[in-house]
Amino acid sequence: MTISATPAAPAAAKKPTSETRHGRTRSDDYGWLRADNWQQVMREPETLDPDIRSYLEAENAYTEAQLADTKALQEKIFGEIKGRIKEDDSSVPSPDGPYAYYSRWDTGAEYPLYCRQPRDGGDEIVILDGPKLAEGESYLKIGDASHSRDHKLLAYSVDVAGSEYFTVSIKNLKTGDKLADEIPDTSGGVVWAADNTTLFYTVLDGNHRPHKVMRHVLGTPVSDDVCVYEETDPGFFVGVGQTQSGRLILIDSHDHQTSEIRFVPANAPDTAPVLIAERDEGHEYDVEEWEGRLVIRTNAANAEDFKLVEAPLDAPGRENWKDLVPHAPGTLVQAHFALKGHLARLERHGGLPRAIIRDMATGDEHAIAFDEEAYSLGLAAGYEYDTTKVRFTYSSMTTPAEQYDYDMASRERVLLKRQEVPSGHNSADYVTRRLMATANHGEQVPVSIVHHKDTPLDGSAPCLLYGYGADPSSGVSL
Repeated sequence: MTISATPAAPAAAKKPTSETRHGRTRSDDYGWLRADNWQQVMREPETLDPDIRSYLEAENAYTEAQLADTKALQEKIFGEIKGRIKEDDSSVPSPDGPYAYYSRWDTGAEYPLYCRQPRDGGDEIVILDGPKLAEGESYLKIGDASHSRDHKLLAYSVDVAGSEYFTVSIKNLKTGDKLADEIPDTSGGVVWAADNTTLFYTVLDGNHRPHKVMRHVLGTPVSDDVCVYEETDPGFFVGVGQTQSGRLILIDSHDHQTSEIRFVPANAPDTAPVLIAERDEGHEYDVEEWEGRLVIRTNAANAEDFKLVEAPLDAPGRENWKDLVPHAPGTLVQAHFALKGHLARLERHGGLPRAIIRDMATGDEHAIAFDEEAYSLGLAAGYEYDTTKVRFTYSSMTTPAEQYDYDMASRERVLLKRQEVPSGHNSADYVTRRLMATANHGEQVPVSIVHHKDTPLDGSAPCLLYGYGADPSSGVSL
């Protein structure tokens, strides 16, 4: 008879270390578990100190042993979770010129397929095969998959070590061949210039901070890539993107409460970046472009909940900013994007999101209306600029996620997709409510409630209460 003993809980060895900072010395018995060569380990996991690896493996073995009698339960719970997820799912195709782009998953697959099809319907073309990329790899993460503006090339980035250092590759979408260009050590994102041969990307420093924006021209050595902008403040990160119009490449330098943005014309990618407004501690802003003008979301001039201003492209400084959508205390402007005839923004008021559409010719505005008392809302543009359509995602505690196309001119909405729940769900069986509770200091706190339609509301039914707040002294009377 064989008896397998449960391994004892591992005990990390005490190896006292000390360090002195700001005139004070701190002792740490377990400081040895922090690998001094962590930057190298991120790229080459096999270089982890054997003592650290041994201890971590002992912890994992102990965890496995302690949870061994829950294996059946784990599988049951996992099965229930999968039963609520449609495995062979796909995103809603997003049109761009002659094609519509989307991603999809095959049943059982761990990685997506990136696809396109003719805009008005037709055969699917797989432009990036995630499962094939993962063949022979113990790990794979796809960072970005971005097609060129002429639809002939695809720039994509992958991490095969779990280090979050992504290598960018380029694929010819007609032949399927990979180009010789291969850009290592990026943060994953790629932006194409208008010439379809120039790429912008960011690289990471030794502390995994995006600190440089680089410019690469296809067919040239990566060693010749040009540093377009370098962020020297170690507290700031840089990113690169573009406006919805596609006319400007944006270089965003930011920490958690201050931002500074520059732009490069997409049709002149070798132009020096133009600063919009220099950093001012506590000032946050982001930028869109509309018909030769900038539309800027900003908290300048004490606009705590943000406002929208406009400025000329050739004189973008703060001295030339003029209010477009003035600050309204209590209404948080969360995001905005500009299309040829309309400006769309996502706000939050009274704890609920709302989508506001502005006709740029007349200045008239309207909100997209919803019936339920509490819900979540996402608003996004697709690839195109000269369009009257935006896309929004709606869900509530009773309604699975739904995606709609919304025509900003006609105000017509078209349901594109409703989340499928394979195990079954009937929204009509549940009720969503929105109440306002008064805190001890008089503030109104929104409370969302969901219950089965047959639940007695006489105090006899149990309630699961979840709360989130930043002021534990305020107290909420429920």
